[in-house]
Formats: sequence, structure tokens, C-alpha cells
Amino acid sequence: MTTFSRTLSAMLLLAVAEPGFAAGVEQQDFSVILPSPPPPGSPGALADEEIYKTTRALKGSPRWEMAANDANLKPDAMLRDFSCSTGLALDETKAPHLAALLKALIAETKPVTRSEKEHFRRARPFVGNDLPTCVPHKENSKDDYAYPSGHATVGWAGALLLAHLVPERSALIMRRGREIGESRVVCGVHWSSDVWAGFMNGSVMYDRFETTHGTEPLFTEARKEIAALKAAGTAPDQARCAAEEAATGSPLTGGQ
Repeated sequence: MTTFSRTLSAMLLLAVAEPGFAAGVEQQDFSVILPSPPPPGSPGALADEEIYKTTRALKGSPRWEMAANDANLKPDAMLRDFSCSTGLALDETKAPHLAALLKALIAETKPVTRSEKEHFRRARPFVGNDLPTCVPHKENSKDDYAYPSGHATVGWAGALLLAHLVPERSALIMRRGREIGESRVVCGVHWSSDVWAGFMNGSVMYDRFETTHGTEPLFTEARKEIAALKAAGTAPDQARCAAEEAATGSPLTGGQ
């Protein structure tokens, strides 16, 4: 790597630590793109309730454990979660610019989903009952609203980002993004319709992120990292891939 390249990389990685990175468009009310959550007693709400009750039986299963793992949205954890679907052993040390892209994307989605949750103010499914969840929760948190799912938003947007960088694996990558969203239902912390709203949200958030001024250099460096990983033949952990497949029925077997 040349001195110029090292300097550029350092500047790019430093940029994502600054507030407002990739926020070069005016703030908008993104809640207008989402339908209102199903009202109590409606067919949609009744379906949400049935799915919630049914998925409580997954406690202790491999899918339950996978859902608990999927709750971690730190960039390095997300890279590991998408390793099998990309067919590459992704981590922050080997792909720092890709990790920086994910970090910036997550930073962009957070204020949007926070605003949307505040707008809709839908209670989470665990409120008012003692049914199991696979992650701790704060039942009395005034800001702990359900709709849309922030995790589903980030998981879907992150999947779109990786599918853009590894297009030959896009179907498996998007499936993994869907599973990250579905993990929130398995965990018992979101209704099914929260997650589907998150998928819609994630599509809009990724498109906004990709076309925002300031992200192009990071995409360029991330593509180089992906190419280097492919050239080195860095396959993911096959035991982890087999465990994911067994838990979800998805063919996440790695390879290119």
C-alpha cells in the first residue's frame, strides 16, 4: 500500500467516526412511506399475535440461539453473520473499510427508525406478559417501541450493501438479511409486521445511503477488500455455516 493509499484509508476510517457522515440530504419524515401497524383486533394484529405465541415454543432451539446471536448489530458481528452467505470469512481486521461502511449505514438508520417508532408508538409483544424472550428487554422503557423494527431495517440494508459488493451471492445474502429480521420475531421482541416494515425501511435507507455524497470512496476501498478476500480464498467457518443451515433450513454452505 502506498503512502497516499494509507493516508486515504486513514481519512476514510476517521470520517465515519464524525457525526453526520453521509448525511448530505435534508432530513425527511420517513414514517410516511410505512403503512400504519395493524390496529388491535384487526386480522393483521391477530396474525401477529398468533405468530408471537407460536414462536415462544422455539425457546432453547438452535433457531432461538441464532436469533440471540443476530441481536448484535455491531459491524464486526454483522460481518461474521454474513460470512456464510457471502462465501467469505469477513471480519473487521481484513475488511476495515467494509466495516466502516456498515458503521456509517447503521448510524444513518438509527435516527430515522427512532423517529418512526416515536410516531407510531406501538407496544412490543412482551409488554403485559411474562412469555420468554431470547434477549433482555426493558419493559417499562418509554422509548422502547416496536414499529418498525430497527434490527430488521439494519439487517436488510446491510444485506443490500453486501449484495451490491458480492452480486454473485446476492440471493443468499438477501436471505440472510431476511433471517436477521425474522430473528426479532423468534426472540419475541417484535411483531411480524414490525419486521416487514423494517424490510421496507431498510430498502429506502440503503438507497439513500448509497446515493449520498461522501460514501463513494469507502465503497471503492471495500470493493478492493472483497477482491483481496476472494483472491486469498478466505472461506467462512464451515461448522458455523452448517449450524446456520440446520437452524433455518437455508443453504448457507459457503464457497464461491
